[in-house]
Amino acid sequence: MDGTNQGIEATLVPGKLALVGPAHIGTGGAVSNTGLALHRLGVRVSLMGKVGDDLFGGAVLDTLRSYDEALAEGMIRSPGEHTSYTVVVSPPETDRIFLHCTGANDTFAADDLAFEAIDRAKLFHFGYPPLMRRMYANAGAELEELLARVKASGATVSVDLARPDPDSEAGRADWPTILRRALPGVDLFLPSLEEILYMLRKEQYEAMAQRHGAAELLHHADGALLRSLADELIAMGAAVVVLKLGEHGLYLRTTADPDRLARMGRGAPRPSDRWLDRELLATCYQVTAVGTTGAGDCTIAGFLTGLLRHGETPEAVLNGAVAVGACNVERADAVSGVPSWDEVQRRMQAGWARREQELSLPDWRRIADGLWAGPADRNDRKDGA
Repeated sequence: MDGTNQGIEATLVPGKLALVGPAHIGTGGAVSNTGLALHRLGVRVSLMGKVGDDLFGGAVLDTLRSYDEALAEGMIRSPGEHTSYTVVVSPPETDRIFLHCTGANDTFAADDLAFEAIDRAKLFHFGYPPLMRRMYANAGAELEELLARVKASGATVSVDLARPDPDSEAGRADWPTILRRALPGVDLFLPSLEEILYMLRKEQYEAMAQRHGAAELLHHADGALLRSLADELIAMGAAVVVLKLGEHGLYLRTTADPDRLARMGRGAPRPSDRWLDRELLATCYQVTAVGTTGAGDCTIAGFLTGLLRHGETPEAVLNGAVAVGACNVERADAVSGVPSWDEVQRRMQAGWARREQELSLPDWRRIADGLWAGPADRNDRKDGA
C-alpha cells in the first residue's frame, strides 16, 4: 500500500480498489509452525492433522514434504472437506486482521490420532482447541477424552490455545468448565496471557480491554495477575504453566506437588526437583523484527526442545525458548528464521543482548541474565541459565 493510506478504515471501503503488495502464501497453525520449528531445531517429530481434498490441502501436504517426506505421513486428507485457511490482512502501521475458516479442523476428534505413533513418543503437543468445534462442543467432552487417552499412553501432554472471536460459537463457549475438564490431562499448558485471561476471566479481560485497549493488555500485566492465573490453572490440574507475553517474554509457574511432577510422562524433566514450585520470567533477546507470524508457536517449539533435553534447568529451557522466538521474528514467514538448536545455543553464549523488562513487577528480583524470580520461588539458584 502507498504512503497515503490513512488506516484500515480508509482501505476497506465498499467499491474501492485498493492497491496492495504481493500475496505471501504459507502453512500455519500449531502442526505446521510448532512441528516444523521442532524439526528445524533437530527434534524427531511426526505431524498429525486433518486437511481437505481441495487445492489448499494438497499445498499443505506438499509444503510439509518439502521439509521431509515423512512429515506428511501422519496427516489425514479427508474427502469432501475443506482445508482450514486464514487470510491475514496486514496494512502498514496497523495490527493484523485475521479472516479464518476452520474447515476440516472442526471435525477432528480423538479417533483421528495415530496412537501407534503416540505410544512411542516422549511428548504430544496439541494446538488450538478453540478453533476446532469438536473440542469445545458439549462442554469439551471430546477434548477431555482426547487428552486423557494420550495421557494414558505415557506421553507428556502439551497444549496451546488460540483466542476465539468473541461473537463466534467458540467465543461463547464455557471455557472455565472446559478447562476444568481438560487440564487434569495436561502436563504443560502454554497459552498467551490474553488468551487465558479472556477464557478464564472474561469480565476481567473486557474491563482491562475497555480501560487500556485490547492491544495494550500486556503492558498492564503485573506479577500478581500472572501468578493468580497460573496458580488457578495448576489447581485445575496442569503441572507446568507457561504464559506467553509477546515482546515481554515468557512467564513460568510449576506445581508444588512432587507427585504431579512425577506423573508428567516420558518427556518430563530430569531431575524433576529443579522444577518443583518454581516461578520465573524470561525477557526476550534483542533483534530487528521483520515479522511476528508464528512467533508464539516457535517459542513453544524452543521450550519443548529444551525440555526434551533431560537435565536442563527451567532457567535454561526458558532462555532457549525466547531465543528461538527471537530468531523466528527475524524473518517474515513462520519458521524459516529458526536455526538448529546448537546454533541457538552458540548465539546465546556469544553474549546476545536482552530487551529491557517493561512489565510492572516491583515485587520480583533479578536472579540471572534476563530472568526474574517471584517471591514464590524458594529455589534461590545462583547459577542462572
